[in-house]
Amino acid sequence: MNRPLRAGACPAAAFLLLAAVPAALAAQAPDRTRPPALGPAPALRLPSVQTATLPHGLQLAVVEMHKVPVVDVTLMLDAGAVADPADLPGLATFTANMLDEGAGRRSALEIAEEADFLGARLSTSASYDGAAIALHVPKRQLGPALDLMADVLVRPAFADSEITRQRDLRRTQILQQRDQPVAMAGLAFPSIVFGAQHPYGRAIGGTEASTALLTRDRVSQFYQTHYRPGNAKLLVVGDITLAEAQQLVAERFGAWERGTTPPAAPAATAAAPTARTFYLVDKPGAAQSVIRIGNVGVPRSTADYFPLQVLNTILGGSFTSRLNQNLRETHGYTYGANSQFAMRRMAGPFQAGAAVQSAKTDSSLIEFLRELRRVRDEVVPQAELDKAKAYIALGLPGDFETTSGSASQFRALLDFGLPLDYYNSYVARINAITAADVQRVARQYLDLDHFVIVVVGDRSQIEAGIRALNEGPISIRDLWGQEIR
Repeated sequence: MNRPLRAGACPAAAFLLLAAVPAALAAQAPDRTRPPALGPAPALRLPSVQTATLPHGLQLAVVEMHKVPVVDVTLMLDAGAVADPADLPGLATFTANMLDEGAGRRSALEIAEEADFLGARLSTSASYDGAAIALHVPKRQLGPALDLMADVLVRPAFADSEITRQRDLRRTQILQQRDQPVAMAGLAFPSIVFGAQHPYGRAIGGTEASTALLTRDRVSQFYQTHYRPGNAKLLVVGDITLAEAQQLVAERFGAWERGTTPPAAPAATAAAPTARTFYLVDKPGAAQSVIRIGNVGVPRSTADYFPLQVLNTILGGSFTSRLNQNLRETHGYTYGANSQFAMRRMAGPFQAGAAVQSAKTDSSLIEFLRELRRVRDEVVPQAELDKAKAYIALGLPGDFETTSGSASQFRALLDFGLPLDYYNSYVARINAITAADVQRVARQYLDLDHFVIVVVGDRSQIEAGIRALNEGPISIRDLWGQEIR
């Protein structure tokens, strides 16, 4: 509604005042021609990790987070695939998967129904270095949920019928991998990099031959050997105190039989690196080629962890990394290219890769090798270095926003024996990395002369182009990484 001017008001003054408003707003508007400058990383203030050890040897760690009434419980065991017998790869992951397929008085279906009723998520898994049982639950249901978790851990049934069902399911999954180029590359690459004698070179999910050997006796024997409290750590994160956690855990896990803790497995030696070679895995009719490039990297304990984090962020660890910008944004060869150092207790693999158009396989390999050489041979510009460090530093607080995210981060401290106050200095150590640090670790750990380059695709369409690159010999392999003569 238009209101009349007050008595004595000056129409000219009112007009000038109204005319000044758009100019004032324009002066306050952000400059949209350039992105806003990033501020400094906020101080990261994390709750402390409190520890205790139960009488039977189970190590307990508690992180209090009381803002939301939920709790995450993660039990970690040294029962990963590194403990598989050489003739039975896949035993560790199969045993972990069997834990919740019937335990105590409950069947597999009843375990799932009970977890749903409690509003909980309960899962079991195994990686190369360890096995884990994870529970996420509202605080008010923590007691009953821990009862369920204790059954799964201490009283698994390993029923013959479930062993047979899960074995058949795994056999089907292994057969399906032959139709999945990404899965094929995931099997062939570590086998070639590490060799069949190294635990990291064996199929974590087993082979057709090893799956046929999975029996109740073998699973029970593995469980009895490795699932012991002296071989385990329990992390509790959320709306709980150390005293509460000690009481709840002691009541439910106190009777867990101590047993004998198995000796630590000796460090394995990877296969000696050979000159850079292309390993083709034929997948007739494939519309894309899956590329994996890399070599043996570093363990999580490396003193070069922080410069490697910055290096990988620049190379292939973010959307704006060099590999993704080159192969996706500039050339359109792929939906995404990336790289990573898979740091484990022993040296894991460095790997760069993408799924690319078959017709652009050779062109993609040229760009991969160009970027890998460039990050080794040229000093990283300061602006790019600063952006990578900000990406890591500003993203770290988000990893601790939830109890589940915090549990994942604190679990790494226990898994790898890192100091419990490790994250307090994390950002400062990232910000201290220089361009010289990045180039040093690039030259040290990206061994282009000895790279394994695995390409899964239609051999009839891609071999000639790869051979014409003249970047190394070609070897034909099956999906297990074994040579086809």
